[in-house]
Parts: sequence; structure tokens; C-alpha cells
Amino acid sequence: MSLELNEYILVVLIFFVIAFFYSSVGFGGGSSYLAILALVFSSFLLIRSTALVCNLVVVSGSCYLFYKKGLLQFKKFLPFIITSVPFAFLGASFCLKETIFFILLGTSLVIAAFALLVQTMKLKSNYDLEKYPRPLIYILGGFIGLLSGLVGIGGGIFLAPILNQLKWDKPIVIASLASFFILVNSISGIGGLMVSGTFELFWPETIGLLMAVFTGGQLGARMSLNKFSAKRIRMLTALLVLFVGIRVLINNGLQISFFS
Repeated sequence: MSLELNEYILVVLIFFVIAFFYSSVGFGGGSSYLAILALVFSSFLLIRSTALVCNLVVVSGSCYLFYKKGLLQFKKFLPFIITSVPFAFLGASFCLKETIFFILLGTSLVIAAFALLVQTMKLKSNYDLEKYPRPLIYILGGFIGLLSGLVGIGGGIFLAPILNQLKWDKPIVIASLASFFILVNSISGIGGLMVSGTFELFWPETIGLLMAVFTGGQLGARMSLNKFSAKRIRMLTALLVLFVGIRVLINNGLQISFFS
């Protein structure tokens, strides 16, 4: 990472802000880390690996807080995890071309952002929960796990809007599931990168990034649990995801530059 000290400090602060917003809705921030890292790292492998590790740090702290609040319902979450973990490992083990990776990531994020925006505008504090057949849960977990492994994020940003739209459970329970989903899939994804020999980190700069996302993640998750402007934070997060998705798709995927 060839950055001046002031530039590095700016990146650390950006990572802190990203972790704060994403953790407040149960996400890890991997999508935005990828976009920022694409400006910093020249190595595609470093980008993917660093984003996953930052993701892991954020959601580890969030899961601990959700667990203390009794919101991690492991038995209920298990069907999603059973299929997502092996498919996340499989997806991460694929060696995608850099352009294809960014096109897939950008497109996925734009779709996820619109889903999150629609879900947030329709979000109600009370609604009747729906029950769905177990095979559907397995398929959903496996599909999102595979997509998560391919693009190098935990997948909660894809899972949460879908489950809120389906009225699977209360928003806070879905947020806790999203954090746990990201946790196990990030671990699985890192395992897939290691097995394929594509896991790389740049020390010691990564340490500063990890400290930033841990602090921001803890603040965001705690404010979320205290019901701090939940709907507004969701809306801001959705807009951030949309911006990141468009930027990744245009600049990194399609490689279109509006400035010479």
C-alpha cells in the first residue's frame, strides 16, 4: 500500500464510518471496503482478502452483542448456515477474472441497495410473520452463500432485505441473523481463499484498518440495539450501498472513466 500518512489516516476514518453504518443494520461493510480498497491496492487478491477480514472483525463484535441480548437464535438460523457455508467456501475458491469479479459485485450491490431501500420504506414495527418451507431456506442460504464467496463479502446485505420483504421475522432478529450469516460465511470464504492460495494481507497497514472497523462496528451495533434512528440509518446505508455498487460497476467493472 503506497499511501502517504494523511491519505492512510483518511482511509482509516472512512473504514470507521462504513463499519458504523453497516453494523447498525447487521452488516459487516465488505462491499464498501472492496470499493475503497480498489482505490488503494493494486492487487486484486489483497482487496478481496482484506475486505473479508475486516468483515469478520465487525460482525464478530456485533454477534457478541446480539448474543448478550438473546437475539442469536442458533436453531432457527441453522438452515441458512448449513448450505451457505460450503457454498461460500466453493465460491471463494473460484479464481475469477478481475473485471468479471467487479461486474458481479457492482451488479449485486445495486440490486441489494434497491431491495434495501424498498424494504426500508415499507418497514413496520409490527406485522404478521410468515412461515416458509424448509427447502426454500436451504436454497436461499446456498445461493447467497455462493454469491458471497464469489464477490468476497459475507452476504448479509443480500439476505436481510429478502427476509424483511418475506416477513420472516422481526427486523432486529433478521439483523442478528445477517451478522451471524456474515460471520460464518466470511470464515468460510477466507478458508476458500487459503485453500486456493489467493489469501493475501498487507501488514502492518491492515492493523489500523481492523482497529477502525472494530471500533466503528461496536458503536454502530450498540446504537442499533438501543433503537437509534433505525429507519434513517437503514436508508442512509442503502444509499451508501447504491453509490458503492454504481461506482464499482462503472469504474472497476466496466472501466469507464469520466476524467482524463
